[in-house]
Amino acid sequence: MAYTRGNLAVKEKASQERVTQQRYKETTKVVTRRTGLPAREKILYLITLVAVILVGGALMSRYAHIYDLNKQAQSTISDIKGYEKTIADLQVEKETLNNQVIENAKQLGYVESSGKDVIYVPRSTSTKSTGTESSSNTASSK
Repeated sequence: MAYTRGNLAVKEKASQERVTQQRYKETTKVVTRRTGLPAREKILYLITLVAVILVGGALMSRYAHIYDLNKQAQSTISDIKGYEKTIADLQVEKETLNNQVIENAKQLGYVESSGKDVIYVPRSTSTKSTGTESSSNTASSK
């Protein structure tokens, strides 16, 4: 008996058994056949695939539309901010021009009017009358 890794209870195999096992080697091969899908099931899969593609396409188109609307809103907001800045600049320019009107009028020799120098011109109702007739009528009525 052989001493195998500290165990004396191991039996040695006979050399004849080894020879017989080497002569015959049984091999088994498992063959599986794949059966095709029935036509109804194929159509069901095709319809499901088409439905998923249509729903996905609809969702993507809606998201693209929402993205476009957001982009337009942002560009509109930026345009509004630019216009507000332009309006503020123009209002400042208007105020400076209003302040310059009085100075320019004084430089040109104009004087401020008093309440006594106000001239009232009545409106004429007839469109055929000339300027000389309306002025003579107004002068005679006074």
